[in-house]
Amino acid sequence: MLRREFIASLAALAASPALAEASNEPGLQLHAPVSFDPNEVIERARALSQKDYQPPKRIPQEWTEIGYEDYVSIWFDVRNALWSKEPETPLQLDVFAPGLYFPHPIDIAVIENGMAQPLKFDFGVFDKTDKFPELPTDDTLGYSGLRLRAELEKAGIYQEFAVFQGASYFRAIGTGNIYGQSARGLAIDTASPEGEEFPDFRAFWIEKPGPNEETFIVHALLDSPSCTGAYRFEITPGKALTMDITTHLFPRRDIDNIGIAPLTSMFQYDQTNRHRFTDFRPAVHDTDGLLISNGAGETIWRPLANPSALQISAFQDNNPKGFGLLQRAREYSDFADLEALYHRRPGVWVEPKGDWGEGAVTLIEIPTQSEIYDNIVCYWRPAGGLTRGTETQLSYRLTWSEEVSYGQGLTVLNTMIGSAFENNGTIVLIDFADGETVPADLSEIEIVVNSSAGEVSSGVLQRNPETGGPRLAFKFHPGDETLIEFRAQLRLKDAPLSEVWLYRWTA
Repeated sequence: MLRREFIASLAALAASPALAEASNEPGLQLHAPVSFDPNEVIERARALSQKDYQPPKRIPQEWTEIGYEDYVSIWFDVRNALWSKEPETPLQLDVFAPGLYFPHPIDIAVIENGMAQPLKFDFGVFDKTDKFPELPTDDTLGYSGLRLRAELEKAGIYQEFAVFQGASYFRAIGTGNIYGQSARGLAIDTASPEGEEFPDFRAFWIEKPGPNEETFIVHALLDSPSCTGAYRFEITPGKALTMDITTHLFPRRDIDNIGIAPLTSMFQYDQTNRHRFTDFRPAVHDTDGLLISNGAGETIWRPLANPSALQISAFQDNNPKGFGLLQRAREYSDFADLEALYHRRPGVWVEPKGDWGEGAVTLIEIPTQSEIYDNIVCYWRPAGGLTRGTETQLSYRLTWSEEVSYGQGLTVLNTMIGSAFENNGTIVLIDFADGETVPADLSEIEIVVNSSAGEVSSGVLQRNPETGGPRLAFKFHPGDETLIEFRAQLRLKDAPLSEVWLYRWTA
């Protein structure tokens, strides 16, 4: 996805919350109500899986051939938001126009008192400039996505907190954050030589909340050539926004390469590979590491990489406690970027509910020379995949926030890699956070450094006066090796003191 421009437009909208003011605009209109039961979404997904896949309808081709400047010259007038004239309703719903990256319209309905009312498609809810081109209109047109807003900080000001738009992508932000990484409903055949399959959310149902409700419920129907699914999102905005998700999946075929709770992000460079880029900024990334709290009780931090060739890493596990892509660089000075504001992008933590069994947290790192592309994907890949004709129910929580510490042990604050003095080997520096468990005498700490190849020093430990925590430094000589897996950890009295640091070095 050409993500930077699009996310920038979302961020601008989020930074300009709408006032709950009176308006003569007609607002989003609804069709006649029909009965609705949430179980119908599950039954619909099940029934679809037993039929041949039917591609979604497409809008006229001219709409997908417009440019970015054309697309942003038509926008939703928030005075037309659903429930904008009902101040007792704590939620407002906006819609997005079709076109550009979004060729498939979606169905949106509102649920109240057991009845569903579909939204009518109406160009009148949008504003546009005179630069918006004349395009053909027919009955294939429809809304391309939806946005949710609520009074998060001030009465009468509705701030955006979640967006569903494009395939099965969705984004959210904790209060004070700006948009960064995305989540998806499902990932299929990611990084496969045959090409990836992108399931679509075909329809959404939004439950109308009561006057004092703080959690908002969205149902969604997913469809693709290989799988169908029914999703229920319970979204609670706040400084840390949570999404409690339950999904029922119905494969049309046996799927080995399946990704549950997939996250998609961007990592171009930081102090591990800064030498490859001439950009004025110290770093460019939405997230800088994968954190895993595994079923064995270990907490693992894997700094992200922008490799020269596609990399796939699988962290085998049984019933993981959690995993996620986090942004631990949290100061403006980490990026010096007044536009992208990468230090305000949320991390996302995936917390499985129930027994997920055996599988692997899978990390895919794709080479990129530009920040406009998402090049990082991670997800849970269940052992054995999914089998045609079965039903799989899974539940998990996504937390979107600036939180950087999950699991146990001192967190890794930063990783730096560069040439040693006079190019005599390569130096690795790992800064760990300070904490009450850190002894005054760092010599009491055991240093564990292991590598799959090469010649590696035992490492030295010093206190970093800037962070107050310990800094581990070690040197290695790769020799003829082109790939080395490293593992490092600080231990105290035969027990873990820090997270486990893992890194894949490539020549």
